Amino acid sequence: MNSVHPPVLVVGAGPVGLVAALTLLQNGISVRIIDKDPHHRIGQRGAGIWPRSLELYNFLDVPEVNGLGKPAPPVRSYKPGTLEPLKDSSMVPPMEPTPAIPFHTPKMMGQQLLDVILRRHLEKFSCSVEMGTELRSFEQSDEGVTAVLANNGISETFDTKWIIGADGAKGVVRKQLELAFLGETRDDTRIVTGDIRLTGVNLDRVHWHRFGHLSTRGVTLRPTDEVGKDGWQFFLYGHELDIPKIAQSEELVFETIASLIPTEITFNKVVWMSEFRANIRMVNKFSEGRVFVAGDAAHVHSPTGGQGLNSGVQDAVSQVDVACVLQLIAHQFNLGWKLALVQKGLADKSLLETYSAERLPVISEMLGVTTSILNKAMSSGDPSDGRSPILYMLGINCRFSTIVLDEFVTSVEGRPINAYGVLDEGHLEAGDRAPDAPNMLQVGRAEPDETTLFGLYRPWYHTVLVFAPSLTDATPILGALEAYDKSVVRSAVVLPSSASVTPVASPADLVLVDREGYAHSAYLMEADQTKVFVIRPDGVVGAIVHGAEGVKKYFSKIFLNA
Repeated sequence: MNSVHPPVLVVGAGPVGLVAALTLLQNGISVRIIDKDPHHRIGQRGAGIWPRSLELYNFLDVPEVNGLGKPAPPVRSYKPGTLEPLKDSSMVPPMEPTPAIPFHTPKMMGQQLLDVILRRHLEKFSCSVEMGTELRSFEQSDEGVTAVLANNGISETFDTKWIIGADGAKGVVRKQLELAFLGETRDDTRIVTGDIRLTGVNLDRVHWHRFGHLSTRGVTLRPTDEVGKDGWQFFLYGHELDIPKIAQSEELVFETIASLIPTEITFNKVVWMSEFRANIRMVNKFSEGRVFVAGDAAHVHSPTGGQGLNSGVQDAVSQVDVACVLQLIAHQFNLGWKLALVQKGLADKSLLETYSAERLPVISEMLGVTTSILNKAMSSGDPSDGRSPILYMLGINCRFSTIVLDEFVTSVEGRPINAYGVLDEGHLEAGDRAPDAPNMLQVGRAEPDETTLFGLYRPWYHTVLVFAPSLTDATPILGALEAYDKSVVRSAVVLPSSASVTPVASPADLVLVDREGYAHSAYLMEADQTKVFVIRPDGVVGAIVHGAEGVKKYFSKIFLNA
C-alpha cells in the first residue's frame, strides 16, 4: 500500500461512493474507496436517471451515462386475464426540450452497468475499489480519523482526514455517528424485484408490461438487453401475494409471474432478486465532525418517484423502484468541491457545514413528494399516478443558503423555503440550477471554436460568467479575479451577437460570443447590460452580482483570505 495515506476514505462502492471518489479525484484529492462485498453487485436495481443527474454526469465528464442509457419504454397495461391492451401510458412526465435544458429525457441504465462505467473513470486516476474490505469502526479528532478495517479476517488501522459513508441504510458509518434516522417503514408496500430471463408468446420488447393491480396482485416487466436478449427487470407486488415467501424462491417467482401473465412463458433463470419494503427515512444531519453520510446511509424513500439514486449522486445503492429509480448525484457534487477546498487549505472547515444546511431541505421536501406519489399510486393502482416534471429535479435550489449571494433580490429572510422547487425559465436567482446555452462562439484564438456553457462547468472550479456589452465593460471585473487561484476560479466573458470583437489579448480565460442569444435568454440578460454570474462547481448559481465588489463579497464566503 502507498505509504502516503489518501486524505479521504470512501466507504461503499455503489454509484454514490463512486461519484464521491471521482469528484474528489477530479479536484486533485486522492481517495481510498472500499466495499465490504467481495464481489461487484449485479442487477438493474435503481435504473432511472433523471435530467438533473444527467447534467451532473456531464459535468463529471462521464458522457456514457447519457449515451448508453435508454429512454423509458411506454407502459402497457392489459384487460384482466387477457393480452388485450387496456391503455398505454408513460412513467415519464412530458417535457419540451429547450436550449437551456439539453438533457430533457430521463434515461434507463442498470446499476451494474453504471458502476462499471464509474469504476473505469476512477481507474484513469489510478484508483480502484478495494472489494471485500469492511469498515469495522472509527474514531475521530480535530486532526483526522482513525478507521479500523478488515479484509479476509485481517485487521488494519488506517489514518485519514475524512470519511464519506456511502455504505447504505444498514451501514456502519451512520450508526456509529448515532445520527437519528427519522421516518417510517411502510409494510403496506412490499415488492419482490430483480432481473429475470424469460420469453413469452406475444410479449414484445417494446413495452414495459404491467399486469394486475398495484394494491392486490400484479407484475411489471421492463425489457432490458443489459440482462440479456431475453432479459427483464421485474416487480411483483400486492397484498394478496406472500412477498417474503416469494422472495426466497426462484420457483415461486416463476409460478407467480406465470399466474399473472396469460400467455405461454419459457423461463430461463432469475439473475438477481430481493425483497423491498418502502422505507421513508432521513437523518437529522449529514455530517459529524470529519465524517459524512450520503445516499441510502442518509435517506431512503418510497419506491415511487424515481428519486433515490439521483439524489444520492446529487448527495454524493439506492432503492429499486416501481417506476424508474429513486434521487443520486447532487449530494456528492455539493460535498465534493467543498471538501476539496478545505483539504487544499483554500477554505475554512466551516464551509463543510453548508453541506447539511443546503441538502437537508431538499431531501425533506423530496420525501414529501415521493410519499405523495406513493399514496396516489396505491390508491389508484397505477404507479404512474401523481408524476409531474418536478421529478426532473431541475427546480432544486439553495436560494436560502448562507453562502449564495444575489444583489438583485431583496432579503430572503422570512421567505418560505421551496428547495425542491419547480423550474421557471422566466426566473433565475442565486442558488438555482445554472442553465445551459448552445452555439457559443469562442473567440480570441487562431481558430474560433463552438461550445456550450455546460461545456465550461466542471466540479473542480468556479466559473465566473461576465455578461457585458463589450470587453472594455468586463475589464474591471476581470481585474478583480486575478487575485484568485486559477486552478479553482475560471472566467468567461459573454458578449452579445452584436458585439465587435477585435483580436486583442484579454485577461479572461474565455471570450464567448452569444451568436443565437441563448445565453442572454437563459440568464435573463439584455445585450446592453453588465452582470456577473458565479457558477459553483456543482452547477449551481452561487452569485448574481453587479460587478467586482459583488464577486469579492461572494468569494469571501468561500475562500480563506479572500
